[in-house]
Amino acid sequence: METLCFVRPEHLSHQGFLFGGQLLKWIDEYAWLAAARDYPGTILVTRAMDNIQFKKRVCNGAILRFEIQPKRYGNTSITYSAEVFASSQDSRNEEMVFSTHITFVAVNEKGKKIQLP
Repeated sequence: METLCFVRPEHLSHQGFLFGGQLLKWIDEYAWLAAARDYPGTILVTRAMDNIQFKKRVCNGAILRFEIQPKRYGNTSITYSAEVFASSQDSRNEEMVFSTHITFVAVNEKGKKIQLP
């Protein structure tokens, strides 16, 4: 899955760059959307993100492109790779600013792990 996002002033830290927590929120949300489309009707919860490293800072007005792809399949979990690329509004030249893997677990209504369909 691929999606785009525009960095606005409300997304910035006190230093004037994209707040890391905002980027993590987007990763969690967009990866969950990909998982929900892959496993409709399944309750999926975030289990983990690994190797969280912010590679480049992101300025106000940047256009972010998120690439979310399935990476590993388990019995009760699915892991997606997530890469984020930034470009300015006047250029299509992108650079990778963040990457991670995010794992979701299928659970029942009581929160107990269940087999993925």
